[in-house]
Amino acid sequence: MTFDRRLVAYGCVLVLLVMGCKLGDRLSNSGGGNNANGSSNTRAGASPTPAAADAGGATGVEKQKPTPGMGNVQGKVVFNGKPVENIDVQLCEKFNRFYGGCSGGKIYKAKTDADGVYVVANVPPATYEALEARVFNTDYWVFATTGIGGLSASKYEVKPDQTLFVRDTSLFKSDLKTVSPKSGSKVSGQGLELKWDAYPDAAYYKFSLYATEPGVTSPYINERVDGTSFTLDKPMPKGTYRWEVEAYNDSNQKLSENDDNIKFTITDGS
Repeated sequence: MTFDRRLVAYGCVLVLLVMGCKLGDRLSNSGGGNNANGSSNTRAGASPTPAAADAGGATGVEKQKPTPGMGNVQGKVVFNGKPVENIDVQLCEKFNRFYGGCSGGKIYKAKTDADGVYVVANVPPATYEALEARVFNTDYWVFATTGIGGLSASKYEVKPDQTLFVRDTSLFKSDLKTVSPKSGSKVSGQGLELKWDAYPDAAYYKFSLYATEPGVTSPYINERVDGTSFTLDKPMPKGTYRWEVEAYNDSNQKLSENDDNIKFTITDGS
């Protein structure tokens, strides 16, 4: 993020993931991360709508000059602040808000080098509706840059004889392990302690409990925790919850999240 949970978020339309959203909640943002494992999905916000041309804001040194009359798009992909090599990137002429990714029109491809830099080279001058980076060797894709809140694709105006520089894209993984409660367990909400394993280089974590039943509101969404456990201290409605934990480094870059199928039931809530 099954319509995947993951190209993350907040009321996601299944896909969107390219489909990359955690159905009904999440978001994956650039400079904040990408995910893992899945099939042809793009993570981004729910029902993303292309934002105003706004991919730039970045500068750099051209890796190569475009051929006369054509343009280049150049950016960098990182994980935990370090460059990631051999990541697939694609610039899309058309973006389908319902499908959640590149759809129709021409697609121009590139791969990152040892410095994490990619150059989508020699593309016809035009305004392109999406730029996506593959999440490592999975089938998930994330928007290289996003609109407000990470919920929309940016447009990319490629001009003749120029290189458009794009902000860094920060990937994240999906290998954070939860300890308790176990998936499928039935527990009391009174003093319930959530626990997960420490993640390498994590400075802090955020957890969310998403109610699976309509009309149930969770009091815990994006709760920051500096350690690897948290004891619930707010009244919890009775019901089943999907538990999400995310790890961040000290630069506020998302490093990892847990599997999206961790669910447990509170049996004695209000």
